[in-house]
Amino acid sequence: MDMGLHSKVALITGGSSGLGAAAALLLAQEGCRVAVNYIEGDEKARAFAEKLKKDTGSDCLAVYGDVSKEKDADRMVEETTAKLGGLDILVNNAACLKKNYLKDMPVEEWQLVLDVNLTGTFLLTQRAVKYFLDHGIAGKVISVISQSAFNGTGSGHAHYSASKAGIVGMSLSLAREVAKDRILVNCVAPGIIETPMVREKIQNNKECYMRTIPVGRPAQPVEVAYAVLFLASKMGDYLTGATIDVSGGMMMR
Repeated sequence: MDMGLHSKVALITGGSSGLGAAAALLLAQEGCRVAVNYIEGDEKARAFAEKLKKDTGSDCLAVYGDVSKEKDADRMVEETTAKLGGLDILVNNAACLKKNYLKDMPVEEWQLVLDVNLTGTFLLTQRAVKYFLDHGIAGKVISVISQSAFNGTGSGHAHYSASKAGIVGMSLSLAREVAKDRILVNCVAPGIIETPMVREKIQNNKECYMRTIPVGRPAQPVEVAYAVLFLASKMGDYLTGATIDVSGGMMMR
């Protein structure tokens, strides 16, 4: 089935591992040219981009950048558009996860999580949307949030929940602002994904985690990445201001 992604260009923040890497692979397999953003692991990120290119035949590159810094956000978009020939899809996936109960949380930790998760999403989204508008592109912005944006968390991640809830509000507002320009803005809300960032936490308290998931297991990254692929493709061309829950039943509505 043709998903309408051939020769499109996607920039995926935090794209060299976990969910971001799974989404990069799916998009590249559909003929998308993919820029994989990373902030650490230079050799690993470049090797991943090279492997994507070799395995799929799609142009792929690794793009260094701290999403929370304006100059890096500028350069990431500039490098992607210059080397891959444009930009059609932004996937906001980069995230910072820290643990501290609110009563003990240093303001510096609160600010770090908000800077990466919320401000980083704002900076990349702003630049992508400006590019779409300047070039008359019916672009797509897809932001990875979390079920904790809606349910909160009792496990010391209030700053993470707040940042993800902020992305929801920003995405809804932006979707209303740019729908007339054929720019679509949506979110994907995973539950618990077995990624390097949380794998150890799951293993250390598996029974507790599994009780919260009706299907009885965490998601594999590719299972959430399929929702990203759907929204990026022509199959998602009538969706904006929406959130797709991929939670194994943690969210039912």
